[in-house]
Amino acid sequence: MTAKEIVQNFYKSDVLLDQNALEAFLHPEVVLDWNSTKGFLQMNRAEILALSAELGIAYVRSKIRISHILEEDNQVSVRYSHYVKTFENPREEMLLAHFMVIWEIKDDKLFRGFQMSQLS
Repeated sequence: MTAKEIVQNFYKSDVLLDQNALEAFLHPEVVLDWNSTKGFLQMNRAEILALSAELGIAYVRSKIRISHILEEDNQVSVRYSHYVKTFENPREEMLLAHFMVIWEIKDDKLFRGFQMSQLS
C-alpha cells in the first residue's frame, strides 16, 4: 500500500471516533505537532488516543471531506474539512474545522504529523 493510500484509508474511515481502529493506523512512536486557533500542541500516541476517546463521547459520527491530497515519497499532504454529528442533534451535520496536515509514513503507519487547523 502506498503512503497516499494509507492516509486516504485513515481519513475515509470513521476512525477518529474509534480508539481501537485508530490504534491500527498509529506508529508506536507517532508524534503530531498541531498548530490550532487555540495554540500549539505536541501529541504522542497516548494523547492522540485520548483525544479520540473524547471525540467519541462528544460526537456520534465524524466525516472527513478531502479537497487536496499530494504524495511525495513517504510524505502525504492533506487538506480537508472535518464534519461531525452530535449526540444531541444526530440529524444535523456541522463543520467542526478546516485542516492542513503533512504525514510522514513509517512501517506503513502514521509516524510524524504536522497539522494546522482553523475552527469553522
